[in-house]
Amino acid sequence: MIAQQFYKKEMIFMPAYKDEKTGKWFAKFYYTNWQGIKKQKWKRGFATKKEALGFERDFLEQQSANPDMTFQNLYEIYMEDMAARLKQSTLLTKKTVLQTHILPFFGSKPINEIKASDVRRWQAKLMSSPNNYSQTYLKKINTELNSIINYAKRFYDLNTNPCGKAGTIGKAKAEEMDYWTYDEYIAFREGVKDKPLSYICFEVLYWTGMREGELLALSPADIDLDNKIISINRTYQRIGGKDVFTSPKTRKSKRKIPIPDFLCQELSDYIQSRYMLDADERLFPVTKSYLSHEMLRGCKKHRCKKDTNPRYQAFARQLTY
Repeated sequence: MIAQQFYKKEMIFMPAYKDEKTGKWFAKFYYTNWQGIKKQKWKRGFATKKEALGFERDFLEQQSANPDMTFQNLYEIYMEDMAARLKQSTLLTKKTVLQTHILPFFGSKPINEIKASDVRRWQAKLMSSPNNYSQTYLKKINTELNSIINYAKRFYDLNTNPCGKAGTIGKAKAEEMDYWTYDEYIAFREGVKDKPLSYICFEVLYWTGMREGELLALSPADIDLDNKIISINRTYQRIGGKDVFTSPKTRKSKRKIPIPDFLCQELSDYIQSRYMLDADERLFPVTKSYLSHEMLRGCKKHRCKKDTNPRYQAFARQLTY
């Protein structure tokens, strides 16, 4: 076996070894875990010596969690910690923002070397992006960077958070929504009337004001036609090809929504059309992307004057019934 040993500051790294039979490199070293127990770590199958040594370096950095670890290694520690504390949908959103907008810029940099000037350059890159991110999305991205660096400051002895000195970008609140009027909605509705499922979905959204995720989580058990009430108990998302149900965003989001007589009748007709529908089965077996597509289709068909991007549309709850 061929071995090579190297050093980084005060941390001594054990050799990387080459298996002469396979031609592959492997790492074998000892470390002390969080309980103070000394353990041995093996990892095989590296194509190069550099990859084997890099694995050891990253592993030991994550174990020691010093402020000179790379941002990438901080990310791994942070996400593992957050996985036990956040809902799956929230965790996925955080992971997507970090991987898409933050890791490509800061990933290889030691966290104690990130300066306010680095954060400013990163912010400028986001604000000038051809993707033309909304002000609220820019704020969200900036908040995620601030959160993970605050995590390092709180738990891993990082002295300062450069985000504070750099300042923030974006806005916490979006511009006021331009709600559809009744006549505009009726015009749109005609554009999706050819698909009963689309029609009833948008009817419920418009007349109740519930969120798309809440609509898609509804089951027959949530519809009380006798008392004219829809109960909101959960929300739905499609994550990793699987149906995921979670509790609503806040405690107040669990609520009962009164509905008008005509919507009761429409829901009754729709439920009866779903042959042998179980009480806990999804009432509307579609996704948010389906609703977005149908919204665009209805708007184009009847040339709705409002911005037809589904992310910026909103359904106003009408209180006139």
